[in-house]
Amino acid sequence: MTTDTHEAKDVAKRLWAEIDHARLGMLGIISGPPRHFQPMTPFTVPEAGEIWFFTRADTDLAADASRGPSQAMFVVQAKDREIQACIAGELVVESDRARVDAWWNPMVAVWYPGGKDDPQLRLLRLACHDARVWISEAGPAKYVWEVAKANATGRTPDLGQVTDVQLN
Repeated sequence: MTTDTHEAKDVAKRLWAEIDHARLGMLGIISGPPRHFQPMTPFTVPEAGEIWFFTRADTDLAADASRGPSQAMFVVQAKDREIQACIAGELVVESDRARVDAWWNPMVAVWYPGGKDDPQLRLLRLACHDARVWISEAGPAKYVWEVAKANATGRTPDLGQVTDVQLN
């Protein structure tokens, strides 16, 4: 899929599609004490500029976000490696049974022995502000060619573009 990296709305549309197809990304809070990012499965609401996550009450993410909005980042890489992105926003703990019902699946259920009413179940909502998106549609053959050409000429390889986009 070709994306015009000069058109922020095209990049944002492609980013939301790629997040929807991703099984995992890395979520972390960047305000407060330093903590490691954690692998999380995203559930998107592009029209609201939101990414939601299931988590347990006993995680650092839930504990930190339950104290109020926390500055956070979500890092995702497309399966085909054409897109890498870092999305910034505010992370909060939410309670929304309709979203739990809509997104509940066997991969989520395995973490909550008490089902949808498990007392450890929490939802996190990332209200996205902006993202930095790297797009490389070069493919393996062009990648090898560009690296060889760069080594021969002393120039930087042309492997894609980086674009900053506003998401909300």
